[in-house]
Amino acid sequence: MNNSVISIDLAKNVFQVCVLNEHHITVLNRKVKRHDLLKIVAKLEPNRVVMEACYSSNYWGREF
Repeated sequence: MNNSVISIDLAKNVFQVCVLNEHHITVLNRKVKRHDLLKIVAKLEPNRVVMEACYSSNYWGREF
């Protein structure tokens, strides 16, 4: 079972995407513009996605 985690810090225009592997080691940590977020996440292997609870987290949760 893959225990990797995709963590996303939501913002207005630029998001921070951090991917941790099953040993909790950072394998990706980069800033992503709003219009590129779905493209970047779609390229990653299916994993658990965690985000802060804010006004847009429900929207992004449905998109993922």
